[in-house]
Amino acid sequence: MKLQRTPTGRAAPTPGNPARPGAVLAALAAAQFTVMLATSIVNVALPQIRAGVGLSDGGTTWVVNAYGLAFGALLLAGGRAGDLLGRRRVLIAGLALFAVASAAAGLATSPGVLIAARAVQGLGAAAVAPAALALAMGLFPSGPGRGRALGVWGAVSGAGGAGGVLLGGVLTQAWGWPWIFHAVALGAVLVLAAVPALVPRTAGRTGERFDLLGTVTVTLALTCLVWALTTARGAGWTDGRVLGALLGAAALLTAFAVLEVRRPNALIPPRLFATGRVAAGNLLMALLGSVWIALFFFLPLYQQQVLHSSALATGAGQLPLAGANMLGAALAPRISRRIGTTATVTAALLTEAAGLLWLSRISADGSYLADILGPSVLVGLGLSVAFVQLTALAVDGVPPQDAGLAGGLVNTTRQVGGAVGLAALASLAGSVTARAATHQAPAQALTAGYQAAFTVSAAVLAATALLAVLLTRCTGRRTAATPARPAAHPQNPRTPAVPRTG
Repeated sequence: MKLQRTPTGRAAPTPGNPARPGAVLAALAAAQFTVMLATSIVNVALPQIRAGVGLSDGGTTWVVNAYGLAFGALLLAGGRAGDLLGRRRVLIAGLALFAVASAAAGLATSPGVLIAARAVQGLGAAAVAPAALALAMGLFPSGPGRGRALGVWGAVSGAGGAGGVLLGGVLTQAWGWPWIFHAVALGAVLVLAAVPALVPRTAGRTGERFDLLGTVTVTLALTCLVWALTTARGAGWTDGRVLGALLGAAALLTAFAVLEVRRPNALIPPRLFATGRVAAGNLLMALLGSVWIALFFFLPLYQQQVLHSSALATGAGQLPLAGANMLGAALAPRISRRIGTTATVTAALLTEAAGLLWLSRISADGSYLADILGPSVLVGLGLSVAFVQLTALAVDGVPPQDAGLAGGLVNTTRQVGGAVGLAALASLAGSVTARAATHQAPAQALTAGYQAAFTVSAAVLAATALLAVLLTRCTGRRTAATPARPAAHPQNPRTPAVPRTG
């Protein structure tokens, strides 16, 4: 079943496919929401999980890290698997695995089972996220229709991150920590029931081999990199294991680059970067991700450890941020059409930077209304608009046969950027807190560490805004000056994929 295009840029259902494009987009967005929910829903419940399963300090950290490690390391493989095997098929398989692993995490009674279930959950998410994004982008060609779809995508992604903190607090306080995993499993089952009924079938690509060597090499490289960065938060940057993993990651990434140049069916084909927009979008997304993940780590900690908010109150405190995020995502396409991509990305990044700079003024004797509410709204607006625009940039002009890979790549850069940023900012906050603890009360020392993390985050986003001006203008000129090259779709060799200009 295929969706035809209308002159307005919307996808029109064919007689063989009664599902409306809006319903299809809703099912795919629900899959993305579920994946993002699983990323943040455990943050508030970590103390209860630790007590319930008998986790050590290191084990508690790996309840978060196991999911992020598997998710980030396998996204490229998941995206390419969708391109070759059929995105709908990979999406369904990923949702099924995700649901089973979530249920297993909720039933876990030992640390090993819980951490293993979280890793398998990340594996399922690595199949779901790129396949869902590629299917959503396939519904709409470049233009207003795609902009609205990306607005929905940005809204559910941000709502999943902020809503996870809220739902985690509610469920933990009402029924206990296992229900955070049972709720995610139920959500995945509901999406799994909707996808076969709503999402049209997609064919895989016959005659092209999967780049197994390249996939194994880059997956091992990303695993070493993410493991080193997450371990460095507790062990320190000079730890021998951390340095060894970083060197291993560098060697494997170098080997991967050499392999990809020589392989005809490369995991990341050079054509993906023909316009320069994919590279620019991914670089900027990595920098945005380095601040994004850290925000949802430090903000709940400040509320619970310094302001002594309950799990429920901490979760409810994320509602304004989530609301601002959804509003910004809805407005992003309109803003971009009015003032252009470069101005929109720059303004969004500076808005988020202003919110983080405001957060850097938190105090040990502060309150939610005085210290968190206002900056949360600014951060939510800037984050969502930037996310929508950078996702659009990272998939713009990509040949249709590589849409899944492009979706996997932009998710990978966000996850890896988040791991880098969280490791660096957590180390910074920890060292500042340790120095302050020698002459300040514990609450004041913790606050000093969080202030430092938010200040550096604001500086990173300000620098990213300047870089965005340079990169988006350069790639825009390059795309406009380069004649479009036909890129045949596997099922329709006469249909060229024309890079979008501007």
